[in-house]
Amino acid sequence: MESLIHSLIDWFALPRNGLGSVFLVAFASATLLPMGSEPAVFAYAKLNPDQFWLVVAVATVGNTLGGAVNWWMGRGASAAIATGRNHRLLRWFERLGPPALVVSFLPVVGDPMCALAGWLRLPFWRCIGWIALGRVLRYTLMTSLLLWVPDGWWRGLGRLIGF
Repeated sequence: MESLIHSLIDWFALPRNGLGSVFLVAFASATLLPMGSEPAVFAYAKLNPDQFWLVVAVATVGNTLGGAVNWWMGRGASAAIATGRNHRLLRWFERLGPPALVVSFLPVVGDPMCALAGWLRLPFWRCIGWIALGRVLRYTLMTSLLLWVPDGWWRGLGRLIGF
């Protein structure tokens, strides 16, 4: 088991595998697996600051495709399980439609939102557009903050919150 873990860590090593690793991590983190892609995106951007927009684009595409997988899983679940749509949250989400997916990058609720959009059979390409918009905004904001905010500010924030 330990050798498997070491081989996985070695395979995802950023300097050697780079953008492919960022893509896979971003894709996997957008599915219902409990993981985040920001550390990989930040690490690659830190190692290659001249490729900031490229890593944001690769992470956005991978993360959006992971959201599309969730959409299709929700659509499949909708076909497999016949239930009513009388639940208040389902009606609320159906009323908001695809624009609600702009916040599908949020932890805990975001990935299930993509599956719920598929469940409700919201238009696929409109959903993908809103998912992509939210995720490119997230990667741009978070990675640029991590790269360009002075280190002293982060240390001060860490002391303030007790780290």
